[in-house]
Amino acid sequence: MRTAWDRVRHAISFEIIGLLIVVPLAAWLFAMPLHDIGIVGVVSATLATAWNYLYNLIFDHVLRAWRGTTLKSLPMRIVHALLFELGLLIVLLPFIAWYLGISLMQALVMDIAFALFYMGYAFVFNFAYDRLFPLPEWQVAK
Repeated sequence: MRTAWDRVRHAISFEIIGLLIVVPLAAWLFAMPLHDIGIVGVVSATLATAWNYLYNLIFDHVLRAWRGTTLKSLPMRIVHALLFELGLLIVLLPFIAWYLGISLMQALVMDIAFALFYMGYAFVFNFAYDRLFPLPEWQVAK
């Protein structure tokens, strides 16, 4: 299982790289000022970083108890990404609506767009991260 420091490295690098991609893209896509989307992005990333750490810790414990390993198959990676984004969507929706002064429906559309981006991004990032920083237990599982 990953160490606490490895989880911190994972969560912080995930959010920084994600922000560098999503903030300019979302500002352009939703025709909103870069600084407004930037604030939403930074607050969202801060909440997501805490959620990322907690969620992955819980997910790995459940996975190890259920399957005996933290090695994730392709279907398990899809479930992992979907559940992460669903939890984050529930937390971020009210904040986005309030800060941007938009309706909950508009915030939902924006939040879904962010979630779709981050689901794909999470899949690619986690796949790459696991290849760059493999765990010793995975060598036995191959």
